[in-house]
Parts: sequence; structure tokens; C-alpha cells
Amino acid sequence: MSFTAEVRDELARVEPSCNYCNLATLAALARVCGTITYGGPGHYRLQVATETGAVARTMLGLTHKVLKLQTEFTVRRSVLHKARNYLIVLPDQPQLDKALVLLGVLDRSFALVPGLPRHLLRRACCRRSYVRGALIAGGFIADPKGDFHLEIAVSGEQYAHELAELVSELGVRARVNRRRGAYAVYVKSADDIKRLLEVLGARRSIDEIDAARAVKSVKNDVNRRINAEMANQVRTSAAAQGQLDLIDKIERQGLYDGLSPALKSFCALRRAYPELSLRELGDQATPKLSKSALYHRVQRLEKIVAEAGQEAGES
Repeated sequence: MSFTAEVRDELARVEPSCNYCNLATLAALARVCGTITYGGPGHYRLQVATETGAVARTMLGLTHKVLKLQTEFTVRRSVLHKARNYLIVLPDQPQLDKALVLLGVLDRSFALVPGLPRHLLRRACCRRSYVRGALIAGGFIADPKGDFHLEIAVSGEQYAHELAELVSELGVRARVNRRRGAYAVYVKSADDIKRLLEVLGARRSIDEIDAARAVKSVKNDVNRRINAEMANQVRTSAAAQGQLDLIDKIERQGLYDGLSPALKSFCALRRAYPELSLRELGDQATPKLSKSALYHRVQRLEKIVAEAGQEAGES
């Protein structure tokens, strides 16, 4: 089961806080993933097609419990995707038109409502239930092992912006993005996604996000350490190679015999251990030398080469 399916299933099992919460949830389901067919004055047909069992289960249960209307239920299996497809139909029947008005899908003149059903959102618990229903119906939550992303696919620009505002009222920053004629209300921040799921009652899903974030944090820390170590190795190798080139240059210019014992000792150490950093190289000396002491010897060698070059230029 995908993480989206797990979240939807958990949200579908949240108990309502008041008698109107189920109506708000059902209204969101019908609005987000429902299709209305008009058959003349007073004659309508509502169809909901979904591949998510939580949507089908919630739609059927609440339709019977809240609206007490007749439904037709069909389960089909996709040959291409090898997944079940659920079709819930509320056929033309008495009281269906009034039920659609009650759900806020149609207004009192039986025209389509472009925005949210405000009469169902007067209570805070009902507003949470409506967002919960919208997320069950059209939500997508990326696997927290990857990028953090939550979105609700809807149709209608006004509806998308009003739904985003409703999500924002829950303390979560939501935005709207248009995609091929449809709209997506989305949340990108991991903290905001956690906040939204917490408000909606998906405690188990939050635990999964926390666990995934902990694993990510450890991986990122390991990667940073590895990258830092590799960068240090590159710098150490480049510095060591530069010192070897400096020693070769001194020998080519016939300056080696004139070096002090300390500088000759450094040259011998560096050639014996070309891969070590100055700190590690100092541990190989007898007695041991500090990184600062060896660095000063490198500077003295550079000065000798520079002075020899200057003398050659003057002559």
C-alpha cells in the first residue's frame, strides 16, 4: 500500500466530532471526485469513480447513514494497471436534488456552486472534516522517504483558492497550482504537512514522517561528513604534491646540499610519506613535530626557491 493510501485509510477512520461533521466530509467527497449528470428539472445523477478503497467505503457509508439514499456499487479491475476501480452511483431518485443542495454542490436555484459550501463550515470541527474529506477524495502525499509534498487535486479555480484558504485557517500554508485545466492545492513544508495531518487526526502517518525524517537526517549527516572528508583528502593530496614539486625544484636548481638538517629531514619525510597531511607527517618524525613546525619548514623552502629565482633574474 502506498503512503497516500495509508493516509487516506487512516483519515477515513477518524470519528466525527459532531452530527454535522459527516455531512461536511460527504460534501467534500461529492465535490472533489463526483460527477453530476443533469437529466432535466429535478432529475440528477451523481457518480464517483475511484481506485481508493477508503473513498468508496466512506462515500457508501456516509451516503446511507446521512442521506439515506439508494446507491449502486460496482467493482472493476483494470487490466492495464491491475488495480481495482470502484464506481459509486447515486441514480436519479426522489430527494437527490435536495441532497445535492444540502451538500453544497448545487445552490437553491439548482445551479452548480463554484466555491465551498459555507453553510456546512460554520464549526471548526466541520471545517476540519471538510478538509479531511477533500484529502481522502483527491489527496496525494509523497512517500516521506523522498521529497515532502502533499496536494489535493480539484476542479474550478474559485473552489481551489477557497479550499487553500480553508487549509490555511488550520494553521497550514497552502498554495494553488494550475495543471492542464485542473488545479492542485498543495503543501510543501514537512512541518506544515505534519501540522495538517495532526489537525486532521492522522497520528500514525505523522509517526512515519518523523521516522523518515530521522533516517534522512542521519543520511544527510553521513553524506556531509563523507563530503568533508573527501574534500580534506583532495586538499591534503594537492598540498603534498605541491611540496614534492617544491623539493624536486630545489634539487634541480642544486640547492639541496645547502639546506639545513631540519629542512633535509622534512624533504626525506615528505618523500617517504607522500600521502600524509602535515599533522600526520609530524607524527612520523623523531621526535614528533607539530603541524605548525612543518608548515614553517615548507615556507622556508619556498623562500629559498624564490630568492634563488630572484638572484638568477638579477644576474
